[in-house]
Amino acid sequence: MTIKRVLITGISGMVGSHLADFIFENTNWEIYGLIRWRSPLENLQNLMSKEDFESRVKFVYGDLNDVVSIQNIVEESKPDFVFHLAAQSYPQTSFTSGRLTLDTNINGTYSLLNSLKDFSKKAKIHVCSSSEVFGRVPKEFIPINESTPFHPASPYAISKVGTDLVAKYFSEAYSMNISITRMFTHTGPRRGDVFAESTFAKQIAMIEAGYQKPVIKTGNLNSLRTWSDVRDAVRAYFMLLTMNPIPGETYNIGGNYTCTVGEMLNYLLSLSSVKNITIELEKSRLRPIDADLQIPDTSKFKEKTGWEPIIPFEKTMLDLLDFWRDKIKVSGPIVNR
Repeated sequence: MTIKRVLITGISGMVGSHLADFIFENTNWEIYGLIRWRSPLENLQNLMSKEDFESRVKFVYGDLNDVVSIQNIVEESKPDFVFHLAAQSYPQTSFTSGRLTLDTNINGTYSLLNSLKDFSKKAKIHVCSSSEVFGRVPKEFIPINESTPFHPASPYAISKVGTDLVAKYFSEAYSMNISITRMFTHTGPRRGDVFAESTFAKQIAMIEAGYQKPVIKTGNLNSLRTWSDVRDAVRAYFMLLTMNPIPGETYNIGGNYTCTVGEMLNYLLSLSSVKNITIELEKSRLRPIDADLQIPDTSKFKEKTGWEPIIPFEKTMLDLLDFWRDKIKVSGPIVNR
């Protein structure tokens, strides 16, 4: 029996590394992971510790902004499945690096899909858009379903609108089997420290270790979010491409637990051994516009696949905090951002 091949772009990120772990444990597929030459590999330590890692996993070097490298990677890997997760994924960064964000996320997706059209047209492809495309949603549109109008509130969100539309175009124009997801807030171990819940967890761990005064720097605490665990997210992505994917379909995916960013912070604080931590607003952490009502209707994806999130909010937050505790125990103090 021919062994399937999967290409994961952004394999060194939080989602990509957890997806690689899941695929490694639950299939016999060969895994090709797109990384840049400077990509940190610490998120992949669990994968690299596996006995048959070298025979099943290959890192391929390239960049979404380098068309030739993407062509070479697709031609080399000839994937049966593609999970396109690589992106400039930090909304706050996009306000200062808008051009890079647009180039990477829109043109990079175009280059990848164009290469797949030429070299692996029959692949089953997942293009990861974002709930940020919905942006500032009026209350009458809550919960957000797949038909809710786009109102992007950052250059990142605009770039994901482009990503979304590029994927739809290639699916329709070239009969490619492309599925699009708009994932709502998802987090857990390995989450980058530029995201609110992760920078809060990092700061708490720094305070507990004595590297930071007992003050948490915050941005907007009133934004409402529905939270899910990254490990539930990658299980959803796997089901998306392995359960008779419908070309061109778009799905909202997200958790079941909704609270404000401030309530999330209060829960993290309740897990800390330090009880005199105060909160301080830092204006540089505020977005010019905020997508402040991110509550999804995920019924379409659940009805298609039977997927349900199974990891509770409380475990996600504890695991995230423990991730930073362990990291700081090894590394010492980390720059606060």
